This record gives sequence, structure tokens and C-alpha cells, in this order.
Amino acid sequence: MTATAYTVTGMTCEHCARSVTEELERLPEVSSVAVDLAGGQVTVVSDGALADGAVREAVAEAGFELVGRA
Repeated sequence: MTATAYTVTGMTCEHCARSVTEELERLPEVSSVAVDLAGGQVTVVSDGALADGAVREAVAEAGFELVGRA
């Protein structure tokens, strides 16, 4: 298992966190997602390394911007 933290901008509430979590959990390699609203970070646990582009697209689909790895 690999845990990777990302910085995501624009998340302000639990609805935001759920939206990001739901989109990231659709990626087949992802086993869990944890969102830290106060810190603007999302930690993704996956079976292996995730492509940053796939994570960026999932976050964008939720309506937010992936800044990069935290």
C-alpha cells in the first residue's frame, strides 16, 4: 500500500470533502481517501503509485484544483 498526500484548493466544507473522496475512490487502485479541510490536503492510500494526471482529473471532476503533492 502506498499513501500519497496532495494539496487541493477550494475545499471548504464536508460536502466538498465528500465530492473529492467520491471521485478519487472511483480510481481502481484507490483503497481509501482522507481529507483534511483545514490543511487543504487529501491523503490517498492505493495499491501502488497513482498517476498524478489521474488524480488531477478526479479532483477536477469534483470541482477543485490539485496543486500538487504535499
